[in-house]
Amino acid sequence: MTLHDDLRAIALAEFATSGYAATSLQRIADLAGTSKASVLYHFASKELLLADIVSPAVDDLDRLLDSIDPASGLRHADFVENFVDLLLRHRQVVPLIINQGATLDDVPVMHRSTEIMRRVAELFRLASGSTMEKLRFGVAFGGVAYTLAAAERLGLSGEIDVDDLRSALLRILHELLVPSAADLADSNSKD
Repeated sequence: MTLHDDLRAIALAEFATSGYAATSLQRIADLAGTSKASVLYHFASKELLLADIVSPAVDDLDRLLDSIDPASGLRHADFVENFVDLLLRHRQVVPLIINQGATLDDVPVMHRSTEIMRRVAELFRLASGSTMEKLRFGVAFGGVAYTLAAAERLGLSGEIDVDDLRSALLRILHELLVPSAADLADSNSKD
């Protein structure tokens, strides 16, 4: 691993545990066993370091949303699989975005992540009709993202095989997103 990669990993860990605002470039340099000048050689600012860490996840989510054909609508199964894979691929960045995104909205990359999350919410709103469906989408996807963000606090960090985790998340999301016969009957009786 290069110093550049080490700095990214150290910064991500520090941003996630201590918070972006409380983490200094000097702290990152100290943990990397290098100078602050060396950190600044790789990343011109703490904001650019954060952008380097968060942008790949945000870009992937943006591409996932762009890949949805509005004419054919949201194919639940395809989106669920792709969304879970994206969250798992970026599971170290997800907590940073979820836990600190609102307080870092003045940082361009975090503002962009907030805007893309709004696109996700709009997609769910358009893909669902009833209040029950909208809540089902929000709880399902928000729950998955929060669970991954809070994995360490929930005692899930490192103890579950990634393939098992993926399989379980897909099954849970499918169960949450596919309405039961009772839900459909209740919805039809209200129409």
